Amino acid sequence: MNTRTAYLALADGTVFPGKAFGANTSAVGEVVFTTGMTGYQEVLTDPSYTGQIVTMTAPQIGNTGINNQDPESVDDKPQVAGFVIREESPIVSNYRSQETLDAYLARNGIIGISEIDTRKLTRHLRDNGSQNGAIGTEAPDTLVDRARSAPNMEGLDLVARVSPKFAYEFKESRAEWGVTALDPRDGGKAPSGRNFHVVAFDYGAKRNILRCLVDSGFKVTVVPANTTAEAALALDPDGIFLSNGPGDPAALPYAVDSVRGLLGKKPIFGICLGHQLLARALGASTYKLKFGHRGLNQPVKDLTTQRVEITTQNHGFVVDVESLKGVARSTHLHLNDGSSEGLEATDTQAFSVQYHPEAAAGPHDALYLFDRFRRMMDR
Repeated sequence: MNTRTAYLALADGTVFPGKAFGANTSAVGEVVFTTGMTGYQEVLTDPSYTGQIVTMTAPQIGNTGINNQDPESVDDKPQVAGFVIREESPIVSNYRSQETLDAYLARNGIIGISEIDTRKLTRHLRDNGSQNGAIGTEAPDTLVDRARSAPNMEGLDLVARVSPKFAYEFKESRAEWGVTALDPRDGGKAPSGRNFHVVAFDYGAKRNILRCLVDSGFKVTVVPANTTAEAALALDPDGIFLSNGPGDPAALPYAVDSVRGLLGKKPIFGICLGHQLLARALGASTYKLKFGHRGLNQPVKDLTTQRVEITTQNHGFVVDVESLKGVARSTHLHLNDGSSEGLEATDTQAFSVQYHPEAAAGPHDALYLFDRFRRMMDR
């Protein structure tokens, strides 16, 4: 097991001692926490975590190892800046495991730190807000200085790091897990009717989102984040999808301009960062939450049906609900803090949600949203 003494130092001067594992390097990024009990491989590989040091609140991590089926980045690589855990499991016991967590992080140049009091760290971030931090084996004062000199998440364009350079067609489905339909009410039947073409703007898309689009019967063309509205329309799509991604939506004027140029021309569906960009294109505003929503157990209320969904979330920025008035209808609210979780602009055939209906990992309460997107094109 790990013997290298390491530290996690926060920009406010708080230092947590621990043991280094993974790569023999250091890391700087925004320190955040996620409350998921499972799915650490999906967390590590979610491009929305780019530029962040992620803390797992579950006490033991690594017991299921790493496999080649569950990565959420299209390139299969981890996207986090660093990884913080309480205890690294000494045993890997899942039949699908192909590699230990330690070996996986080392191979990909990512440092982890274990034996941290993650309960204390999470309470500190909850009370004082997410902030920059640094992980390394250097002196704590040196790491604090690194954390303080790192750029803040507000105003930071991280999408450029993770968006593809060229367009490509995505064909992979969820059949790898024996799944043949998005909605259990479909009885396992594949979508019928026309094979619609969807252009998906990749701001850091999770792989399972793209799989769900394929499972909905769409031909999916993935395009870079800086694709113009004119270039997207030239591909002759039936619908436009706006993906999740990292960083501050206010730092992406080029993406907002593209979305604005597409409004009213094709049905639009956005998730997470895509929700925020759609809101800004409509004229609403966004702001940074104190510590964000990250985990597999976030309660959301559908204001149309009054039903409550348990959702997967990963975001630090959110749409200002008040700014949606007169611009779009607010459709979903987070039950913990009343923040925006969905919008609909019926006059432009556009809707979006802040949470992740594709899960991976997490509950499948909201998979019906992909069916809703398809029905918009059936009209």
